Amino acid sequence: VVRDIAKDMDKNIATLQQLIPISEKEVNKFKQQLRVNSKFQPVILRSALTEEEIAIFSVNRYRFPGFAVNIRTERVYPLGSVAAHVIGYVGRIDTRDLERLGKNEYKGSTHVGKTGIERFYESRLHGKAGFKKVEMDAHSEPQRTLAEESPISGEDLFLSIDLALQIKAESLLQGQRGAIVALDPRNGEILAMVSVPMFDSNLFVNGISYKNYNALRDNPDRPLFNRALQGAYPPGSTIKPAAALVGLNNDTVTPKRSVYGRGFFQIPGTKHRYRCWKKTGHGHISLNRAIYQSCDVYFYDLAYRMGVEKYSAAMNQFGFGKKTGIDLPHERSGLMPTPAWKERRHKTSWYPGDTVNIGIGQGYWTASPLQLAHSTAIIAMRGQRMMPHVLRAVRVSRNLPEKIVSPQPLPSVIAEDRHWDSVIQGMVNVVHGPMGTAARRSGAGAKYRFAGKTGTAQVFGIAQNKTYNASKLAKRLHDHSLFVAFAPLENPTIAISVIVENGGGGSAVAAPLARELLDAYLLPKPVPTKTEEEGKESTEDKNNTEQKTK
Repeated sequence: VVRDIAKDMDKNIATLQQLIPISEKEVNKFKQQLRVNSKFQPVILRSALTEEEIAIFSVNRYRFPGFAVNIRTERVYPLGSVAAHVIGYVGRIDTRDLERLGKNEYKGSTHVGKTGIERFYESRLHGKAGFKKVEMDAHSEPQRTLAEESPISGEDLFLSIDLALQIKAESLLQGQRGAIVALDPRNGEILAMVSVPMFDSNLFVNGISYKNYNALRDNPDRPLFNRALQGAYPPGSTIKPAAALVGLNNDTVTPKRSVYGRGFFQIPGTKHRYRCWKKTGHGHISLNRAIYQSCDVYFYDLAYRMGVEKYSAAMNQFGFGKKTGIDLPHERSGLMPTPAWKERRHKTSWYPGDTVNIGIGQGYWTASPLQLAHSTAIIAMRGQRMMPHVLRAVRVSRNLPEKIVSPQPLPSVIAEDRHWDSVIQGMVNVVHGPMGTAARRSGAGAKYRFAGKTGTAQVFGIAQNKTYNASKLAKRLHDHSLFVAFAPLENPTIAISVIVENGGGGSAVAAPLARELLDAYLLPKPVPTKTEEEGKESTEDKNNTEQKTK
């Protein structure tokens, strides 16, 4: 409706409501938009009309001056919830968007990126608005064009997401809560980023209903929350390879030096016992065995002797406690705790026991699944760091070739080759060694060699000398299950992290999922039959037809 042309607005709307359905909510929203838009600018009264409704209005249009049916392009997500947390969604522009982006640039625009890639690269996708300055007569009829500037269309963005791998990862977590991140350690490209449960991006394009939004918002499983990017989990034993390396770098440990693991660790002069997962202890244990058997006592001792300041600073080099810099909004930095942080946050001193706890990735330490995949990629590349990113290439015009986005290096983690060898061999033994924590479930029968590390993160604290029966606890109080890995061993092309919330032990739940994902990415794909190929082409044609550009 163009207000300057429409006559007796309320009467016309009431008459129109007798012909086609227009809710009072739509009318109220329309009147709100009238107040913020120019009287010469068309304002939407009702959208998504059926063909029958269009026909009914068309034959009655002469009765409604200033009312018209317009066709416009609309953002469509053909795959619905697939990669929804990465892609994000567009929604109708509101006043906060205009304040952030500028009213002049968005005159004539109705939608803007709200989350994900849609928001982060809004300026690339939107392009530049054009305008036409027209002289009108007293009857609002155009007389002549005074000035005109053509718009510049937005760019086409090509993501690094491997669609088949993304769908596979999402299916592996179906029915659970958790996250999976897979990236290429050579250049930082994100191959898959999964947060489950998910949501359908199409719900938000033209304004989500109160019913649908409340269902998503009030869902205790939090489908709108991007666990992969914003989740803050205790990393547990997945950090032990990195801890071993910083211990080697600081001469706190050596590959051959052993620690006597008797089932618990005690700070000198105290009686409190910090337990190992193996109650009977590991006996005399060196670095390699401490990694693949995940001896807690070894890493309690390492962190305590190194000291929290050195330990935390060294872990910062692996990306813990700070954002990775990925090209997605709302990334969380996690927490690599220090005495200064505790003093600011809790107004209390740092205790030696705090240091002992972070030695096994517990206590105050939290990390996102993205950070775990990133730190695993650093180990895979023996210290070389690349900033994770989702944008792979950009095309300014369909007549021009894609321009590949250059990977961005980050400061490297420096260590001697023999130290990398020791740490990586420990991770190899986790999945391929006869006594590794994940060998039987994730490494058996693999057609390639890979390196991994299990992890289990407690959800709640346990009193000294107490145990608990998981079968008697509510599911949401069960331990989180974690696993990190990279493959192939000699020339890594993928690094992954898996977390299953309240899944239990890492070797039992997360590790098998990771193995399936590695198989899906690394092993040859079966050759499709002619019928399957025809079906695939038909689906691709449909998707290409449905997908609209901004």
